Amino acid sequence: MPLTVTLLSLCQALLITGNVLLIAVSPLIGASLAPSATWSTAPVATQWLGLMCATIPASLIMARLGRKRGFILGNIIGLVGALVALQALMSERFGLFLLATWLIGIGIGFGQLYRFAAVEAAPAALRDRAIGLVMGGGVLAAFAGPWLARVSRELGEVPFLGSFVGLAALYALALVVLMLTRLPPASRTHGEGTALPLGKILRQPGFIVAVSAAMVGYGVMNLAMTATPLAMAGAGHHFNHVSMTIQWHVVAMFLPSFFTGHLATRFGAKQIIVAGCLLLVASGLVAQWGVGLAGFNVALILLGLGWNFTFLPATGLLTESYRPVDKARTQAANEFLVFGTAATTALIAGPLVSGLGWATLNLVLVPIALVPILAIAWQRHKQQDDSLGAQPRP
Repeated sequence: MPLTVTLLSLCQALLITGNVLLIAVSPLIGASLAPSATWSTAPVATQWLGLMCATIPASLIMARLGRKRGFILGNIIGLVGALVALQALMSERFGLFLLATWLIGIGIGFGQLYRFAAVEAAPAALRDRAIGLVMGGGVLAAFAGPWLARVSRELGEVPFLGSFVGLAALYALALVVLMLTRLPPASRTHGEGTALPLGKILRQPGFIVAVSAAMVGYGVMNLAMTATPLAMAGAGHHFNHVSMTIQWHVVAMFLPSFFTGHLATRFGAKQIIVAGCLLLVASGLVAQWGVGLAGFNVALILLGLGWNFTFLPATGLLTESYRPVDKARTQAANEFLVFGTAATTALIAGPLVSGLGWATLNLVLVPIALVPILAIAWQRHKQQDDSLGAQPRP
């Protein structure tokens, strides 16, 4: 595996460490600064909104300027967002904190393309393993993020101020790693020629299956995960228990990355996606146990595994659905749809968990988790119809 892929994995680990930190503290900061409990998850939503806003520009910028410059730009924007968050916390301004998380989300949006850069840097035979290695950087983040959230929470007189000092340090360290990373220029990763119309790209069966798996995997996971700190706090669980639950959830999200690519190569990406959907269903059913610590832990571990088995194979399927000339627009469309879903689920997580409760919220997610299976069945049926239609008539 090229050194570039390893360095991208480290950058991904630093990015996800910051994300895990934000997952643990943003809803709690929102609950303390927001004018009402309904807006408690708004900082998480604006983070995802910033990510969604970045998806299309990030892909197009990298197609013109190259991956390295794009990643550096994204890290700088994230660093600025962390500094704005420090000011927002010191002045107790909810609106300014929303701006900070939006800027941080833009930086994260650029970083989400690390997995595509790994595909470009690795030999074709190692594509799935490269995706897995980069995403596997989240295992380090699973331990570093909650630890950073716990130790930085009360470092200063202002609660959570130290958390964003740590976040700024993560972005600064990622900038250093990126300076040492050699990435191919845009001329080698994005082809030239006549691109397909966007509408035709969106109607391709391969794209529909890939994006539906990623949207459902991310949407179901993000809604339940964002609601978890609020549900656990409402059930009387200590912040340390909340951070540990999130930690093991993130371990479950990223630890399988080291072998998910191998499983997808051996059994097929679509079979792994089906398994991921069933794991998401299992998570929703386990959440019916109640609000005990064990129930939260098991549900969140299954949720993380389900995300991994849907999102990673979907990435591999997406890379098979476009020509080099269509790469930037296809990736941009995929990222916009996936992370637009994540932004929406983050925004509605607070009201839903407050209005429905933890168990009912998860029960609603069960049928949604089955949508990618229906998409795969539809694609197979369409392929059978196309093959029958192509056969010569007697």
